[in-house]
Amino acid sequence: MTSPRRETLCFGEFELDVGAYELRRGGRPLKLTRQQMDLLILLIERRGELVARAEIVGRLWSADVFVDVDTGINSAVSKIRQALGDSAEAPRFVETVPAKGYRFIADVLVKDHAPSTVTVSDALEPRAREVRRTSRWLAAAAAIALVCAVAGVFVAWRRWSGNAPQPRVAIAILPFEHLGEPATEYLADGLTSETSASLAQIDPERLSVKGRTLAYKGTRKTAAEIGAELAADYLVEGTISSDGHRVRVTAELLRVRDQEHVWSATYERDSATLLAFQQELSAAIAQQIRHRLSPEPFRAIGRRQTHDPVAYDAYLKARYLQGRRMPAANARAVQEYERAIGRDPSYALAWAGLALTHASSVLNGDAPPHEMAARAQVEAARAVAENGNLAEAQMAVAYVNWLFEWDWGTAVVAAERATRLDPSSGAAWRTFGSILSQSGRHAEATASMARASELEPLDPMSYAMSSGVAFQARDFKGALELARRAVLTDPDMWVGHMMLGQAYERLGMTDLALEALADAARLSQGNSKPVSLRGYILARAGRTVEAREVLRTLQHDREGHYVPPYALALVHAGLGDRDAVFDWLGKAYADRDAHLILLGDEAKWDPYRTDPRFTELLARCGFDPRPSVRR
Repeated sequence: MTSPRRETLCFGEFELDVGAYELRRGGRPLKLTRQQMDLLILLIERRGELVARAEIVGRLWSADVFVDVDTGINSAVSKIRQALGDSAEAPRFVETVPAKGYRFIADVLVKDHAPSTVTVSDALEPRAREVRRTSRWLAAAAAIALVCAVAGVFVAWRRWSGNAPQPRVAIAILPFEHLGEPATEYLADGLTSETSASLAQIDPERLSVKGRTLAYKGTRKTAAEIGAELAADYLVEGTISSDGHRVRVTAELLRVRDQEHVWSATYERDSATLLAFQQELSAAIAQQIRHRLSPEPFRAIGRRQTHDPVAYDAYLKARYLQGRRMPAANARAVQEYERAIGRDPSYALAWAGLALTHASSVLNGDAPPHEMAARAQVEAARAVAENGNLAEAQMAVAYVNWLFEWDWGTAVVAAERATRLDPSSGAAWRTFGSILSQSGRHAEATASMARASELEPLDPMSYAMSSGVAFQARDFKGALELARRAVLTDPDMWVGHMMLGQAYERLGMTDLALEALADAARLSQGNSKPVSLRGYILARAGRTVEAREVLRTLQHDREGHYVPPYALALVHAGLGDRDAVFDWLGKAYADRDAHLILLGDEAKWDPYRTDPRFTELLARCGFDPRPSVRR
């Protein structure tokens, strides 16, 4: 954009550099989006005059977008006031003229500079609003609100674009801003994830939902930067707040290519009746976009979620805790899932979440496999019985058959179905890839993991699990690179450090491996996997005294809680104690230790593959006795 002159407009303690398209206070830039900046420039250009709302609409929105203009204008003015520290009640800069428009009332000093060519850049304005106590049960209404709203926009876009075949559209749901107390932050996190999952069911063939990660929470990146990172065409941002028995949901749809606010709306209702609120909201969306949306997407969303607001609240809290992948958080997640099921025994998502928490806890929490298997099997079966068309239910079935039954054929079928039911789910693609890798189908596993990373490019777990797949395929350099990306994305996630350590060890970087595993053990609060792998590496490096100290630590820990026998077998493998290795592997088999699934491909066990006892153990487990990469 070329400006005929370079102006700096000074008012109060602020400077608005029109040429640089930048608002500054004390020399420091303040973040405003393009539309907010355009509105501020319009008001200042017309300072002292009434700027009607109709003029603002014409300035801010082009003719090819459809907007709840009242909400859009109110939101833009509100954010300008936040940036200026202004108040609607006692304005210093922007005065509201009720039912008419706005007036800029401050004195302005104009400084002219040489003409210049400038590039407009956008930034997301960090919101700083008054914190109000949130009524937890209102979150279900908010989830339906945003999903219906974005679904309406998407369907309208398809209709208005004509009958020609349409390209696949990618939408990303940015983390919701929670205008409530920190103790209820899980509401916003859960709402972000659930909205993404529900929206992905609207039209999986043409609509891809990306970025189901909270990595952008509190980000200062611009919409253009986020859109480029996620390869998204549209971004959705929203807030949820409540006061007593009223809920307020604000949602905005932003087109990435030009940062145009294509649609925005705010809904505030008395939420005494949740279903009535949902129906009213759906009707309002349909009327706004002048299109009667097919009811089928809404039926799918309704079948996905409970109608019990207390159960929904418990489910969101459980998902938040489950995502921490730590023993104490797992236990609390189980309690919340059980609370949700107690309220709604037919809640398939809660049954699936419970099964996945119990199943994965044998890996991330050293939980007893017999106990977890018995629970997870029942819970996964119940999830499928209640709603077998949920990707989460199929993932639960896949996990049970993968980790406990060692029936990888059934696990692959269930995981593949999960990816078909929710093609935008990075978790489903990660699960599918991990099981394919365990089955020796490394090329397919790598492709599945690549799809997961494409959908969730800032999710550290995608990179960590991809590193595990590369490691099993004996691509140790690739495993190292992926593990590094996991750690860079989230330095506090212990799984990334664990993958980093095992890759370093295979590449002969012993000191770096031990350092990474020390970090993994600390961050995981002593999970057996990094601890035992560290003992294995110490033994292989000839530091047998330290390795045997690790063994004593693991033995001592077994007196207080469950420690997988596989962990002790691994340290003995490093020491070359063959009889001890098979003694502990036998105990692992008796326990149905899920870590035995690592025997098939991992190079650490190559020295034992010619031992008849090893071949016999693999046969009992149902594993192929030959590493798949050698077939």
